[in-house]
Amino acid sequence: MPEYLDLESWPRLAVFQFFRHFDKPYFNVCVQLDVTRLVQICRQTSISSFVAYHYLALKAANEIPEFHYRLSGEQVIIHPAVHGGSTLLLANETFSFVYFNYHDDFGQFAAEMKRASERVKAGPEKFLPRDDHDALIHFTTLPWISFTSFSHARNWGRDDSVPKIAFGRFTKTGDRLLLPMSVEVHHALMDGLHVGRLVNKIESALLQPEVSLNVKLT
Repeated sequence: MPEYLDLESWPRLAVFQFFRHFDKPYFNVCVQLDVTRLVQICRQTSISSFVAYHYLALKAANEIPEFHYRLSGEQVIIHPAVHGGSTLLLANETFSFVYFNYHDDFGQFAAEMKRASERVKAGPEKFLPRDDHDALIHFTTLPWISFTSFSHARNWGRDDSVPKIAFGRFTKTGDRLLLPMSVEVHHALMDGLHVGRLVNKIESALLQPEVSLNVKLT
């Protein structure tokens, strides 16, 4: 049975009701992540940095209760875990979507994400968006652009409350390697405080990515 948030005892009830039916209830923040150490670790261990930063973002989201909340009519459902869906560039320069479960163990997560990507690329039907559940974080990557702002395509006729995270192109500033990240969320379900916690968790993980990914360095 799904678990629902007790709205009457929720301190944010008034905020929830205020933003619930806005025409545009989403807000977005963009930050620059210092991924210098992460990329070094990935190169030393032959780990995909693409997989690694998706894992760190998804791990952080799973550690914050508000990122488990989704709209369900006038109620709020709480998913026990949130998983990932990402855009995947294809050989013909179109794209599809790849879906992968979150696992706390990075090795298991990376293996599943790789298998899921290979299935999509090998499948006869390439463009396969899923709309069967919302226990997801929607990811996208623009490796060609180091953006400072970002806006997602939206269907205004739906109560889409899935958080959306976008990554951009690595850029070098001095001896630091930076990765732009956009986080877009539904304001009825969370505030800047909660997005700030997500960013802080990712930044903390990036200080010692070898610990976060549980990889051994030789």
